[in-house]
Amino acid sequence: MTNVSRKDKRVDNLIGVAAFVIFALLWAAFIYALVASQGSLDALWVWLREQHIVVQVLAWFLFLPVMAGLWVWQTGWPLIGRLVVIGVLAAVTLYVFFPRFLTGGRP
Repeated sequence: MTNVSRKDKRVDNLIGVAAFVIFALLWAAFIYALVASQGSLDALWVWLREQHIVVQVLAWFLFLPVMAGLWVWQTGWPLIGRLVVIGVLAAVTLYVFFPRFLTGGRP
């Protein structure tokens, strides 16, 4: 393995850890808002919908799983169904972004 490929692997690992941490923090904040202040999720949804379309598209592109969770929260579905879907979205997102090199798996 050359020195360049080791450096590339370290950068990839750093980006992977950063993505995982960002999404873990976003989901933690989402869950906190569900428990402590559901109105804050509603206010966030309204605020995002009032933004320019470019900002909305950027938010959906960068934070798709969390934005999908926010959309699910705004639906008229039964509460238990919304909570299950949001929980699945959070679990799948964190599983996909989990840095495998930390457990000795393939990066």
